[in-house]
Amino acid sequence: MTAFYVVVDHLNDWKPYFPSQDVISFEQYLELTTKTSRGRTRVINCCRNSRALGRGYYCSLLAEARGHHAIPSVSVINDLRRKSLWSIDTAPVAKVLSRLADVENNGSTELELSFYFGEATESKLAPLGRALFERYPVPVLHVALKFDRHWQVQRLRQGSLSEITNDAEQLRFASALDRFSHKIWRKPKIRHQYRYDLAIYIDPDDPMPPSDPVALKRFAKAAERLGIKTEEIQADDYQRLAEFDGLFIRATTSIDDATYKFARKAEAEGLVVMDDPRSILRCTNKVYLADLLNANAVPTPKTLIVSNASVKSQQRIVEEIGLPAVLKIPDGAFSRGVELVTTAQELSIALKNLRKNSSLVLAQEYMYTEYDWRIGVLNNRPIYACRYFMVEGHWQIYKHGDDPQAPDSGNFDTPPIWEVPPKVIDAALRATRLIGDGLYGVDIKQAGERVAVIEVNDNPSIDAGVEDQLLGDAVYHEIISEFLRRMEQKRQYRIL
Repeated sequence: MTAFYVVVDHLNDWKPYFPSQDVISFEQYLELTTKTSRGRTRVINCCRNSRALGRGYYCSLLAEARGHHAIPSVSVINDLRRKSLWSIDTAPVAKVLSRLADVENNGSTELELSFYFGEATESKLAPLGRALFERYPVPVLHVALKFDRHWQVQRLRQGSLSEITNDAEQLRFASALDRFSHKIWRKPKIRHQYRYDLAIYIDPDDPMPPSDPVALKRFAKAAERLGIKTEEIQADDYQRLAEFDGLFIRATTSIDDATYKFARKAEAEGLVVMDDPRSILRCTNKVYLADLLNANAVPTPKTLIVSNASVKSQQRIVEEIGLPAVLKIPDGAFSRGVELVTTAQELSIALKNLRKNSSLVLAQEYMYTEYDWRIGVLNNRPIYACRYFMVEGHWQIYKHGDDPQAPDSGNFDTPPIWEVPPKVIDAALRATRLIGDGLYGVDIKQAGERVAVIEVNDNPSIDAGVEDQLLGDAVYHEIISEFLRRMEQKRQYRIL
């Protein structure tokens, strides 16, 4: 479990707010030891930072030394003190500011703003608050903007709790803190004693999430049985990651969206992470994966990587791969960005279309099979097997129509591991050992005695009634048990 403290200069600074046993003075924090703090500890530092080596600075410095996770960190405090440091890292903020030309300021070219935990007074300013908080996570941030053709940051300054004297502003601060970390306002409830906290990242807008709501509930139930408290989090919970002991990503991963960003931060915070950032990098790009598998003699279909749609590239595909062939963009998922071409004319058109969205295209040998194997691998052990059958009258297991939320899919079955041909299991394990020791789903085609790995998924589908059809709750228990094993391992390391 995560301990939570709000540290203030003096307890009197907290008088306008709801009393809480988690609010302590700087002196009390000084007296706190690693023995009295409970497991992972989160500190919200609300001390004054007017002096270079003041209490606010030392609060975050002590937190870092004790292995506590403080907001703000020492590096953020230092960066905000010198314009030469913060001004070189405002590119994401500048993009947001370029869209703020319509913010009303009564014709003035200057604007003074205060953000509490990244929250703004107006909805128009919310994107700016979020962008600033992601880069400079502090409880109170004062921002001065100047307009010269567009808004620019003139000054950033960390504020303190003692500066907030206005009733309306105090209410605003309290509401922002409430939303940022609701634990402080809640009276303790009688509940099970959990050993660890596991965040499950979901994306409500994901058209094809890797786990449906029923499966997510089964993960939560399995975790509860093992003494782990789960909480579903979303993109807005980025700064809360340090509250948890583990992160389980249950949204379609990409290096260009929040999933990779969350994985990197969670790993930096010392959490147990699935999918870890290395696995996301290696699995979500088919070019990298194809080269990796080929270089390590893992059986795959014949593959060619082309960088243009020239006649020469088309001739190479026909000569080395043959027709029909499958063309793929590097970062496609769930059968999207994949085309089957059977003639030279189809090849030319498809290659040009795919090149519009990608600088590289994979051309692969077409292997017709009635189904694809999916072998679920966790920590280099096969834990389940599925056969996904092709959509009737189609060459893929998914057929995308007009509605991206509801593609057609083929049937499936889930044979026991011991009924899967040994060649298939061997190919799956050889592929995943090159990626890491996380949770993977390996797609494999089998044609007679030939086996070929199509891809390795870093975030495999685990849906109720599909992947768990044979093993039921055992699938969820197996995955959560691995989280527990790694969390225990990290705890023992910290104790040593």
